[in-house]
Amino acid sequence: MATRSAKDACDLLDADHKNVKKMFKEFEELTGSRARSAAQKKMELAKQICMELTVHAQIEEEIFYPAVRAAIKETDLLAEAEVEHQSAKDLIAQIQQMADADEKFDAKVTVLGEYIDHHVKEERTEMFPKARAARKLDLIAMREQLETRKEELMSEMGQAG
Repeated sequence: MATRSAKDACDLLDADHKNVKKMFKEFEELTGSRARSAAQKKMELAKQICMELTVHAQIEEEIFYPAVRAAIKETDLLAEAEVEHQSAKDLIAQIQQMADADEKFDAKVTVLGEYIDHHVKEERTEMFPKARAARKLDLIAMREQLETRKEELMSEMGQAG
């Protein structure tokens, strides 16, 4: 099996997935704590998760999905991913509107994590392999496009990095 040396668009998106998964795990570990500092940390983490996912969804929708849609035959996979994005965005909006952690706050963040887990699994096992197999896609050049757009969006949201 040939190994890919250069990081491509799928690697960049997957790095985002892993980063957010780590934050969800950290959030989960804090849910058992009654300490005020834990509540504050959960709010901060939830904000960070929401921002990361918002930017991630936007770069996928602006750059990755349209390119993949043009390059592969089975677009039902993309339609499903876009519906999943919309569900996640609805939940993100609800989480962001919560001033402080009420009883549904933890549940909403947990469910968002479950949505994202499902979505990531499908991208990893179905969409990324199809994108990598599509000859018309230059995923290495696309990674640079995604990185540039991600930086722009992060700085627009006041969080360069």
